[in-house]
Amino acid sequence: MKLYLECASGISGDMTVAALLDLGADEGTLRQALASLPVEGYRVEISRVSKAGLDACDFAVLLDEAHENHDHDMEYLYGHSHDHTHDHEHDHDHHHGEHGHLHDQNHPHAHAHRGLPDILQIIQAGVLTPGAKALAERIFTILAQAEAQAHGVPLEQVHFHEVGAVDSIVDIVAAAVCLDNLGVTEAVVPVLNEGTGFVRCQHGLLPVPVPATLNIAAQQGLNLHILPVEGELVTPTGAAIAAAVKTEDALPERFRVVKTGYGAGKRHYSVPSLLRAMLIEPM
Repeated sequence: MKLYLECASGISGDMTVAALLDLGADEGTLRQALASLPVEGYRVEISRVSKAGLDACDFAVLLDEAHENHDHDMEYLYGHSHDHTHDHEHDHDHHHGEHGHLHDQNHPHAHAHRGLPDILQIIQAGVLTPGAKALAERIFTILAQAEAQAHGVPLEQVHFHEVGAVDSIVDIVAAAVCLDNLGVTEAVVPVLNEGTGFVRCQHGLLPVPVPATLNIAAQQGLNLHILPVEGELVTPTGAAIAAAVKTEDALPERFRVVKTGYGAGKRHYSVPSLLRAMLIEPM
């Protein structure tokens, strides 16, 4: 089956999983796969939401109090304080902690850090199909390689903070399971639309596109287009998923749309936070 990812409003891990579920990936299969992973401290909510008047699927990873760390939830999305009266559970964008970083022994938080080998062990321990495991490992490796380049360190020295690791593990494994369940063997990803400005992470402000996203685009041949929108539309996890599945960057001249799915994002921008995915058949 050929997949077309239309990333007009960017792409993130949760948006991708939601769009794939909307395309018909089996929710029961996904939940069983996630439950088999040796990862704790979260729950998954799958619901329907309205974005720009369109019905869309929403995939949310909600961390428990023991694992939540609001230093990582990017409330200061553009580098200055925003109104904090929003509801974190609904407006909170859960790919907040996905940016990899170096392990700091003096880090003030008690959360654990996971390196790539730790995460690959978690994926191997899960009850997943061989195809889903291989794809999840490929996505995480692409992500870790980009973070290693961004920090100027060997791959084995890149660590994901526990909060970010839980989010990223769930998003990436979920995306791999859904893609495998749908039987996707080819994917067209013409361009990723990205925003501008700054995003706050553990070590301060990062310019958008963030370095890891730019590295993935360069290393994996993804096409970027910058929109006049302030905010991070393309996350490193979203870019890594797109890079791992992409086989083509141009649509067939003629094709039939088999099914369309919409995945909702959590942030609010001047463009609707939606990822549209289609299963297509060339004619």
